[in-house]
Amino acid sequence: MRTGLLFKYSELSIAVTPSVEHIGKLLALKRHERPEEGYWQDFICEFHQNQREQAVKQSGLMSFLGRASDWFSDIGPSKWAYGAGLAYTSVFAFALLSPPAVNREIVPFTPVNYQVIPAPSPPPVQQLNKLDLRPSTQGSTGEQVF
Repeated sequence: MRTGLLFKYSELSIAVTPSVEHIGKLLALKRHERPEEGYWQDFICEFHQNQREQAVKQSGLMSFLGRASDWFSDIGPSKWAYGAGLAYTSVFAFALLSPPAVNREIVPFTPVNYQVIPAPSPPPVQQLNKLDLRPSTQGSTGEQVF
């Protein structure tokens, strides 16, 4: 492939191959060029603004789909095999650990009539008379032994 400069003289176009001296002169001219004051700060601000605009455009479902496709394209075959093995193991463990279905018979409800009869209790005074409150019946720590 041949690169060259194109000079136009009226209607005649001539392709000229640049010489080493010509390229050297161009580089010498470019070496002395400097960007204007604040160029880099403006460039950074514009770059960040463009980044924010692209992030806003790609937010939502399209961003998620793009990231998911990038993630899946970066996965190699061995990782797919590991993922499939993990999924198979998870399903198999769930099948083993889940309780089996129980067939229950529906028993018809029959009302039960229980009658609660309170036990006869002695009057409270008789219960107090049965307590032995003598000092000889008390334990070493002052507790009463029954």
